[in-house]
Amino acid sequence: MQRSTPLNREAAPRAQEGDKSSKDVQARISALEDMILARLDDDKAQDVVFIDLKGKSAVADGLVVASGRSHRHVGAMADHLLRALKDEGYGRARVEGLPHCDWVLIDTGDVIIHLFRPEVRSFYNIEKIWAVDSPHRTQAGGQVV
Repeated sequence: MQRSTPLNREAAPRAQEGDKSSKDVQARISALEDMILARLDDDKAQDVVFIDLKGKSAVADGLVVASGRSHRHVGAMADHLLRALKDEGYGRARVEGLPHCDWVLIDTGDVIIHLFRPEVRSFYNIEKIWAVDSPHRTQAGGQVV
């Protein structure tokens, strides 16, 4: 029988913490987002989607969803991202799903990254949750409900 790993309930540190001005915090978050997207591009991630959550959610300022070709590819992308985050001084991110690498979640505090195998991504379809223009939220005239 396989035992599941309990979720780490500690919150990841956020860039907003500390005595930094709002402009400095936003610049740091923007640099973090750029670094994540560049790293995923370097690792040949597929179907990368960035969803800006600033002002929409208290959970994070951004959400990145990407696919890897296999368990190995997803695991390698996650490992490379974690190393890059540490090397760039973004602290220690919280990670879930690394042993199996079907769906790896990396929580940096400001940006949440979901790395999927394509089959798992299409099954959960988490982009639909945050889609502004999804069919259930628009009327025939195109007005957002």
